[in-house]
Amino acid sequence: MKSLEELTRPNIWSLAPYSSARNEYNGKDAHVFLDANENPYNTPYNRYPDPLQIEVKQLLSKIKGVAVENIFLGNGSDEAIDLPYRCFTRPGIDNVVAIEPTYGMYKVCADINDVEYRPVLLDEHYQLSAGKLLAACDDNTKIIWLCSPNNPTGNSLNYDEIVKVITGFDGLVVVDEAYSDFSRQKSFRCELDKYPNLIVLNTMSKAWGCAALRLGMAFASKEIIGIFNKVKYPYNVNLLTQQKVLEALKDPFEVDKWVKMLLQERTRLIDNVRMLNNICIEVYPTDANFFLVKVTDAQKIYDYLVDRGIIVRNRNRVQLCKNCLRITVGTKTENNELLAALRQY
Repeated sequence: MKSLEELTRPNIWSLAPYSSARNEYNGKDAHVFLDANENPYNTPYNRYPDPLQIEVKQLLSKIKGVAVENIFLGNGSDEAIDLPYRCFTRPGIDNVVAIEPTYGMYKVCADINDVEYRPVLLDEHYQLSAGKLLAACDDNTKIIWLCSPNNPTGNSLNYDEIVKVITGFDGLVVVDEAYSDFSRQKSFRCELDKYPNLIVLNTMSKAWGCAALRLGMAFASKEIIGIFNKVKYPYNVNLLTQQKVLEALKDPFEVDKWVKMLLQERTRLIDNVRMLNNICIEVYPTDANFFLVKVTDAQKIYDYLVDRGIIVRNRNRVQLCKNCLRITVGTKTENNELLAALRQY
């Protein structure tokens, strides 16, 4: 890969980050805080939170098998998606390459940051070609975006093809593993030492059931994490989120139970949807907590479900997803209500 200095925007490389006194005294025993112009009353909400979320990272490190220095925490995965643009791409000059279809925020962030976004279509099985992705790159391509399991298709991307992309590209490769807890495929966060140009994303929103807390993760080399920490806003993860996430992380076995139940319900739901011959054309393979189904008329069926208070995702206008609905696996009761409505269509 190119050196990190070559990949980083010059103004970011030379940036002197904001430093709070909480960073500066780190490691010292302090109990009187007169540094941040805080109100001394209304404990504990009067104090700014830990800017580097050390306690959360220490617990995550044990669960995820990644060193604390290789973890970045953000305000949802959206912050972890936006930061690579802000840190490494020059507006109006650089570009990024991504698979298509995939999660829409990669393109939204590219547009916000004035960076050219180059989509490369997956094949008819929703799989990538490393050769096609690499062929779409040029000297100004800074990032390749991959999502596995992919959204909205649900399938895991071919592991070997991902490796070819990582090893064949001299820029940064981001692998978004938001749904990896539902997949048996080996996580790329275990390969950080092997691939210095790799950034792996994860989230508390899916398997952990903490979407409202807004905590996203990025795993990468300590050098990349250092650049993220330079650019992020000082107190980007609030105290309440940190406290609630710590509570959730102390009971990972509950999450294992949820995942097992969701996978069982996914199988049951897919089997029943396949039996709806007047609606269902094809259900695509999935490794996530949702599945993509091709139906006779996505818009009509979507509108029909909305009228009955049931909301799924209409992916009809997404490339390669004509007449497709994306259905998230809910509770048994929710899934039964969906099936009952579809049977009456």
